[in-house]
Amino acid sequence: MITITELVTTDFFLFALVAGLSLALIAGPLGSLIVWRRMSYFGDTLAHSALLGIAVGLITNSNPQMAIIISCLLVGVLLVYLDKNPKISTDTVLGILAHSTLAIGVVILALTESVRINLEAYLFGALLTINVIDLIWVIAIMLIVISTLYYFWNDFLSVTVHAELAKTEGINVERMHLFLVLLIALTIAVSMKIVGVLLITSLLIIPPAAARKFAQSPEKMAILASLIGSAAVVLGLLLAFYVDAPVGPTIVVVATIFFLVLSVFTRAQKE
Repeated sequence: MITITELVTTDFFLFALVAGLSLALIAGPLGSLIVWRRMSYFGDTLAHSALLGIAVGLITNSNPQMAIIISCLLVGVLLVYLDKNPKISTDTVLGILAHSTLAIGVVILALTESVRINLEAYLFGALLTINVIDLIWVIAIMLIVISTLYYFWNDFLSVTVHAELAKTEGINVERMHLFLVLLIALTIAVSMKIVGVLLITSLLIIPPAAARKFAQSPEKMAILASLIGSAAVVLGLLLAFYVDAPVGPTIVVVATIFFLVLSVFTRAQKE
């Protein structure tokens, strides 16, 4: 069997590691905002809509990654509009959009005989198939997301803590909400190959949820969440290789174990 030293020097492992760590870095601050604002359902809806982008990209013979990004961004804008002008409850809208876009995407792919893709790879991730182009996309989006979060971090925090007070301070609350949704959309769009449509939101919320139990400030929580996510990526990659398990789900399982262990540890400390 190949040794760890040999494994970590292979191109496919290094590409997978860099892509996974890039997502973990984003998951810290972005995932923390998602947890604080209870927006996990927004993430699920955007993730499900990504499959529709795949279908549209393939049948129009356009760049699949660009089609996914455009699809997620459009659905993100639609979500913000519907949330601002509610005709029915937000939860209902999110549920309808999430499952209808996923279903439409699957049906289109099934009916298009000229197109054959590995659907499981998009649903659960195919991190070990990451290539140079995929890696460039991931790193580029990571830089955009991290830069935006860094520049607007105080505004995001103000809106999260007290939206009305943020308005009196001159912060455009609606714009910040739109920015956050679009950042989530971009992150999800380039993360499909890492953990897949069905699991991407979990990797955005589990590390921050685990970090929340120890952090004394928003910034410390974001940093700790990134560290937990990074550890889950590294251990998940190694474990998946040696037990021959799907990489994306294994990373999520490791992150979940971290969450459970830290939860038990926190409770034991209180007692």
